[in-house]
Amino acid sequence: MVRPASLSADRVLWMDGGARTKSASMKSKLLLVTLLLLFMIGGSLVYVWSRIQVIQAGYELSSAMKTGRALIEENKRLRVEVATLKSYTRIGKIATEELGMSKPRPDQVVIIR
Repeated sequence: MVRPASLSADRVLWMDGGARTKSASMKSKLLLVTLLLLFMIGGSLVYVWSRIQVIQAGYELSSAMKTGRALIEENKRLRVEVATLKSYTRIGKIATEELGMSKPRPDQVVIIR
């Protein structure tokens, strides 16, 4: 009879130890899975954020290039306008018609050396 009591005690101790080991093992596995899941979620968020930044930079680059092309066209137009305004025929016409100027006579010309 002594023997069955000791077997019963051994079983209880063995079951209690196994339950504690299983619980600790489950907790460590759960912790590992949780950390892995958090790492994956964090990595996914960083990846998505970086892709959004690349797309946004692409839009900004496209807008800057469009503005640059418009400025180049404006520069060309202004250069043509400056060349037109500097034209000697235009200046001569304005001088004679609007300002009443005329070409000087030979005796009015003074040559400076």
